[in-house]
Amino acid sequence: MKTVLISDFDDLKSAADILKAGGLVASPTETVYGLCANALDPSAVAKIFKAKGRPSDNPLIVHIANLDMLTPLVENIPQTAKLLIEHFWPGPLTLVFKASPIVPKEVTGGLDTVAVRFPSHPIMRQLITLSGLPLAAPSANTSGKPSPTTAKRVIEDLNGKIESIIDGGSCEFGVESTVLDITSSLPVILRPGGITYEMLKKVLGRLEIDPAIYQGLSGDLLPKAPGMKYTHYAPNASVFIVKGDPKRAAMKINELVKEQQNLGRRVGVLATDETKHLMHADLVLSGGTLSNLNTIANRLFEDLRRFDDAHMDIVYTLAFPTNEIGAAIMNRLEKSASYNIISI
Repeated sequence: MKTVLISDFDDLKSAADILKAGGLVASPTETVYGLCANALDPSAVAKIFKAKGRPSDNPLIVHIANLDMLTPLVENIPQTAKLLIEHFWPGPLTLVFKASPIVPKEVTGGLDTVAVRFPSHPIMRQLITLSGLPLAAPSANTSGKPSPTTAKRVIEDLNGKIESIIDGGSCEFGVESTVLDITSSLPVILRPGGITYEMLKKVLGRLEIDPAIYQGLSGDLLPKAPGMKYTHYAPNASVFIVKGDPKRAAMKINELVKEQQNLGRRVGVLATDETKHLMHADLVLSGGTLSNLNTIANRLFEDLRRFDDAHMDIVYTLAFPTNEIGAAIMNRLEKSASYNIISI
């Protein structure tokens, strides 16, 4: 299959035609690039799983471009949802509803719920509008790898596996949307993202955080949201998180780096602007300052991929604060490290 790169956004109709014909198109969103297919066509959705190598019980998020598209997908729209929609849509918040019968099981991962998002990115919204379809769209990468925030990274993973990639530049947020389950009396965060716990609490008053976010989901349990069960966001290198005071953690990381280099391994370090000068490794990257976690979140997946570009064997990273967007950063890092955490 030849993958066509689209950079002339007047030509989005050709991408919409691919979707209407049951094909796959990668598109930018404000979070990460998504791999899009007609969410109501089981055979088209199955192509997403094949292209990504994604486990079939991992549910997908359905993307819409207006609120009229929501009603057919869900059993009902509770008052909680209306409140959240008013405050956060369009934007990086996914809401989990009871699914209507028209949503294929290939999308829901075998659950009776469906995750829906109204993205704010103009290209994604125009693509949905031109196709006239709700679009299932997980991240446009090989399953388990860091999500792509540029078209270049989509090409690296999916060239020759999908019909088209739309190049819309770099994504704004750099981490996937927050997923919030509103099917019970108390809303539950299933995945942290750009809409933070603190932001949701101001609107809702009370909500919970699923403990599986920080300890993983094991056994035969079905994941309620993307990224809950399987290893995700991982570069080829083994990742370890070092938790503690940043300066003491930097000293510990330097010790670990030296040990691994003495064994002939190439070692990378993910630091901050405040600690980068303290680190000694084959490659030291800084996502930004601790006072601006949004920048760190925006660059996180790209930095993880840069370690692969440089053929690192092991990557050590500092732990980040878990308030605001830091919760999403640490969730992604802990999954990329398979919860390999060194506390000092």
